[in-house]
Amino acid sequence: MPEPGAVREPPPSASRSRRLAWPGVIESYREWLDVDASTPIVSLGEGATPLIEAPRLSDRVGARVLLKVEGANPTGSFKDRGMTMAISKAVQRGAKAVVCASTGNTSASAAAYAARAGIACAVLIPEGYIALGKLAQALIYGARVLQIRDNFDRALSMVRQLAESYPVTVVNSVNPDRLEGQKSAAFEIVEALGDAPDACCIPVGNAGNITAYWNGFQQYHAAGLATRLPAMRGFQAAGAAPIVEGRPIESPDTIATAIRIGRPASWEGALNAARSSGGSVRAVTDKQILAAHRLLATEESVFCEPASAASVAGLLANGAEPGSTVVCVLTGNGLKDPDAAISQVTVPDAVDPSLPDVIGGLGW
Repeated sequence: MPEPGAVREPPPSASRSRRLAWPGVIESYREWLDVDASTPIVSLGEGATPLIEAPRLSDRVGARVLLKVEGANPTGSFKDRGMTMAISKAVQRGAKAVVCASTGNTSASAAAYAARAGIACAVLIPEGYIALGKLAQALIYGARVLQIRDNFDRALSMVRQLAESYPVTVVNSVNPDRLEGQKSAAFEIVEALGDAPDACCIPVGNAGNITAYWNGFQQYHAAGLATRLPAMRGFQAAGAAPIVEGRPIESPDTIATAIRIGRPASWEGALNAARSSGGSVRAVTDKQILAAHRLLATEESVFCEPASAASVAGLLANGAEPGSTVVCVLTGNGLKDPDAAISQVTVPDAVDPSLPDVIGGLGW
């Protein structure tokens, strides 16, 4: 890794030719990551996700708001950034199998990258609490999936016990390699903006992502590639807000399944990121999350999963400094949980294939 204060020119801005040649997170940021010449690269071309202006959202809060669309990663979520590192390092250490607990996105990513590496993947999920889009991914990629009659936190406990008894590598965010890869999104934000934003809003579930982003922003700042550090503003769902409430939640409950976690593995990391940056970790209700989810689709043309919208819900509820630059991280694609989207709209009835019926059905 570069020494503190060492200046490294950021990669050139994304162009069509660069995106076609994008080698993935590890090759793009090798000097910033804990890898060496002997590390095998297991990649699906993750990273280089869009950072797009959100003009209507900007007007609402009186600040420049941009959306980091992590649903554009290969398996549809930010997890791919960390998984390329976790699986690559696992293979380097001789692992033949990996295991994870998941509310959905981790299972999809772990299964995909394990398949790419040619190793086995086992997944424990909480019974009945995983969006079908994510479960379908894990299964079709070939993972061995088991449902646990309990919540995510219990599933993660079982995964840790498995790793103590069998030669498998845990690829949840308790694995530091995961956070190494996930910090690359902060690098991309700085490169796209030419500096760090004033604030970074991010959903918080297991809390690894807010921890990783803060590490990434700090690293680029120390190297002279950013003149400031953003306030890290994390948002939990009100029914699964252990960090906000200051205690574990035994039965977390929220429509935002990706952040339905009662005992975050990176709890202290999230608190450190918030406190050190002058930010905060706060809660938003399911009603606020769903309103933000709909707003993003109808006003900014971005379809994300409900948990992703927690960052925007938090921004709308708490506001922004006038004239500041704010990045909201959208962690997963809306197709991960289509049922949540369908539940908010009216599915049209069928009409006869005649012009009057079609015009009448359209209300024209």
